[in-house]
Amino acid sequence: LDVMPLVLVLVAAMTTATLAQTGAPPPAAPQTASRVALATVLDPKNHPMLDVGPDDFVIQEAGASREILSVRPADYPIVVLLDNGIDGRGEFAAMQKAVAQFLERIGQRPIVIGTFGSVPSLITTFEDDRQTVMQRLNALQVASEPGSRLLEGAALAGQAIKRTESLFSAIIILSATSVDTSRDTPDAMMAPVIDSGAILHVIANRSMPPSGAPGLRPGQALHTLADQTRGQYTTIYSAASYRSALDRLADRLTSELMVEYLVPVGSKPNDVKVGVRVAGARVRGLGVAPR
Repeated sequence: LDVMPLVLVLVAAMTTATLAQTGAPPPAAPQTASRVALATVLDPKNHPMLDVGPDDFVIQEAGASREILSVRPADYPIVVLLDNGIDGRGEFAAMQKAVAQFLERIGQRPIVIGTFGSVPSLITTFEDDRQTVMQRLNALQVASEPGSRLLEGAALAGQAIKRTESLFSAIIILSATSVDTSRDTPDAMMAPVIDSGAILHVIANRSMPPSGAPGLRPGQALHTLADQTRGQYTTIYSAASYRSALDRLADRLTSELMVEYLVPVGSKPNDVKVGVRVAGARVRGLGVAPR
């Protein structure tokens, strides 16, 4: 009566025996993997080009050509940190409005908003929808206690980015004062930012004269890190310039493309060159990450 279970058992036994007799090898390991290049394509007039596809790109590693799999607009996660410290209270509203307009321009992607006035904190998560992000951004107030702890805020951002395990990411810092009242050592606070692999962008308003107040002056270190991560360090001298600086950054972010290509397993991304088969166009490479 129980014929079907018996047949299934017999088939399984026969299959196992056949494999044992023939010594069939296990499935072959994959011979290829992929990497993703982040790049911007500019036409002869220096305008971004988005209507390019896999057939337009050329990628070489150490002189070896790679097969292009796909091209798509970059939509990696971003953390935006606002300085809501008391020292910059007169310009916080302009900063807040500029960030809101910036978020509208860069389209749908994971966004976290944070502040570093008084006590640094992240007020949204990457899982929050854009409506929630905008509501919490618009509800922000100037901190009630003195101090701006920029590097502590940057460390929080780096830790949040690291947890996403995203191929690419960015941290954007809007600073209203040159004095940083963070309490840890600069190296300890910079480490999470470096470990995250994020591209660092800083917009620093230096309209106020340098203060003699005690604290860190991390401007040069941040400038260097922004350069090393292919980010931008922009100095402005009025609150109204937050918008223009963020507009230029939005232009860049919305022009970035992620180009996935095949590579041999175990190979290294040495001497990567990215080009396009478009007359007069040029490519700005912004990094390569394993898929």
